[in-house]
Amino acid sequence: MPSANPPPRSETEAPDLELPAPVRKFELRVIEGSDAGARYVGNGERTVVGTDASADVRLSDPTVSRRHCELVLADGRVAIRDLGSRNGTFVNGVSVIAAHLGTGTVVRLGRTELVFDAGRADTAVARTDRDRFGSLVGRSPAMQRVFEILEHTASSDVTVLIQGETGTGKDLAATSIHHASERRDGPLIVVDCSAISTNLLESELFGHERGAYTGADKTRAGVFESAAGGTIFLDEIGELGLELQPKLLRVLEQREVRRVGGAQVIPIDVRIIAATNRELAAEVRAGRFRSDLYYRLTVAEVTMPPLRDRLEDLPLLVREILRQLGAESSDPMFGRADFMAELARHSWPGNARELRNYLARCISLQQYVAPAMLGEAPEDASPIDIDLPLRELRERWIEKFERMYLDQILTAHGNNVTAAARAAGLNRAHFHRLLARHGIRGKSDQKA
Repeated sequence: MPSANPPPRSETEAPDLELPAPVRKFELRVIEGSDAGARYVGNGERTVVGTDASADVRLSDPTVSRRHCELVLADGRVAIRDLGSRNGTFVNGVSVIAAHLGTGTVVRLGRTELVFDAGRADTAVARTDRDRFGSLVGRSPAMQRVFEILEHTASSDVTVLIQGETGTGKDLAATSIHHASERRDGPLIVVDCSAISTNLLESELFGHERGAYTGADKTRAGVFESAAGGTIFLDEIGELGLELQPKLLRVLEQREVRRVGGAQVIPIDVRIIAATNRELAAEVRAGRFRSDLYYRLTVAEVTMPPLRDRLEDLPLLVREILRQLGAESSDPMFGRADFMAELARHSWPGNARELRNYLARCISLQQYVAPAMLGEAPEDASPIDIDLPLRELRERWIEKFERMYLDQILTAHGNNVTAAARAAGLNRAHFHRLLARHGIRGKSDQKA
């Protein structure tokens, strides 16, 4: 039996172990320890092993930490990563921080030994060669990998976390998963966690009883009840306050809700998809996001690539966006021979959303605007501060661009919010929230 007090771990990663073929399914078998004989089949992007109730593979060995290690599936390979365990993670007798696993690899955690099986080749999900998945389009390798993951998650009912920069299509990915799933006939309810105050968000999510607080003049069901049989999309989950995070965690773990001010426990039947433009793992390390909630959300995970990493998709994206905007790619405005080359030279910090807004701007103004002009700083812009992190600086510039765009598209539509929202391809409520965020008022907001 292995010792419960192994030597200190190496501070370097172990060499990669050979993995015979890309997989999307694997098996762990416990061969020694208090859970000997147990088997677990994994097919999610992240599998946490430990003794905690939230662990995907829950062991009873007291020498195993609550969240001992995780198995991460990416690009058809499975890597094991130690999560700061007490007794370390050993792969084929070598103490590791991280290593890739192959069939027959023996993993030791405390007094427990497990054997990893990558599965048969026919368990792999074939790479899609389609140029779209639901509302998403793309032929680039980056988008083909995304389509593969989305197809895989749509066929199950697991909780999904979608990460990526602003404007990369996280909302389209969530909608596409829902419509490709067995819950497609049920409701899809979107909750923007960044647009609702904490007090109102609790009631929005879980509902409230009459008299629960001032103004609660009647009982109201929350979205977890209203979405029964369907999907809840928690957009900008990274903005969820710390005070609400344990309440959401309990719902995910117990699959039941209790309305604000109520005592009755109500079972729920919903699928959860969450999205954020923050790096949640970094938010966990900074203490701004609970680790247990993070692991509950990342049963499956997909990262939407920025537009700069998939520029070969520009022709397809442009045609699709122009079709949605009721325009033609053959329009002389977009018929310049070097049009695509000019688009490819722009960095697109706002990603596909910025591309859509740019094309909508050209259409609404009925004139071609050189993409290079989008990279020019506004007259009142501050010099680039290289002491700031890239992410923070990018967000500031996107904010400036967003305000410029809103000002111009409102002007182009006579300051009419409804018409401007339609031209921007946004629903009116979301367009209003953007205007409010930037302190801009449209004609429909003003009293006669």
